[in-house]
Amino acid sequence: MLQMQDNTEFLINFTSKLPTFLLTGIPGLESAHAWISIPFCCLYATALSGNSMILFIIVTQHSLHEPMYYFLSMLSATDLGLTISTMTTTLRILWFHANEISLDLCIVQMFFLHGFTCIESGVLVAMAFDRYVAICNPLRYTTILTNSRIIQMGFLVIMRTVVLIIPLLLLLKPVSFCKVNTLSHSYCYYPDVFKLACSDTRANSICGLVGLILTTGADTPCIVLSYVLIIRSVLTIASSVERYKVFSTCVSHIGAVAILYIPMFSLSLVHRYGRSAPKVVHSMMANVYLLLPPVINPIIYSVKTKQIRKAILSLLLAK
Repeated sequence: MLQMQDNTEFLINFTSKLPTFLLTGIPGLESAHAWISIPFCCLYATALSGNSMILFIIVTQHSLHEPMYYFLSMLSATDLGLTISTMTTTLRILWFHANEISLDLCIVQMFFLHGFTCIESGVLVAMAFDRYVAICNPLRYTTILTNSRIIQMGFLVIMRTVVLIIPLLLLLKPVSFCKVNTLSHSYCYYPDVFKLACSDTRANSICGLVGLILTTGADTPCIVLSYVLIIRSVLTIASSVERYKVFSTCVSHIGAVAILYIPMFSLSLVHRYGRSAPKVVHSMMANVYLLLPPVINPIIYSVKTKQIRKAILSLLLAK
């Protein structure tokens, strides 16, 4: 009897150190997952094809080798990574009901998921700076945004992501999980995993707060400041037609900012204050948060950017 009790305690400790998490598809609609996978596949196909096409066009069209389009190619590459990082687990759940994932695989997925989100936020700041220089200081545009400076900006964005994300995720390794390890989404999302911990997580909380301040907390004011300066500069233009023409160059970027930050803040609020909300709300918000930017960004830039639109039409007509 004593030996059996010791074995039970060993198994409990072992599973707490090497937990397996259960991902969630669409709660309450498990029997319809095969049908639900159809729109998901369409959205993933749209995201992959749209961003791949923009990348291909920018790389092959020498007329688009300019700072604005370099930043757009970074955004498209980030959206591709964001799509691929969650597509496998989501479709695996919808098609095969395979919802188990180990802590190590969960950490790897969170690295790419939160890493690409952080990079996208940094790229949007760089794009806001690009619009600020183009509108407020157009004569020095080519001297300020040189190729070497663009590479430096991209490198800083990636380094910031690595430095902030890796320690945050490594701190999850020694954490014990003693609740039922059922996650709210079809992928591993850090706040969702973190709330299942039952050991001391003060270091995780401090590291997470620092990361939040140095990413979203720093990026949002930078973007807002850029547009305050842009609006002030645009209002000094006498002609209303010219004001509209200048400001229309920012519409695509404003749309990209909105479709990243609005779902991000909404999902954070749902996790923080919406614990009594139905599980399907958590699931839908999580899917909107990840699928909306990669799907909508190529559409926005294809419609609102004349050079991209012409290049796509030329490519399609040539074929």
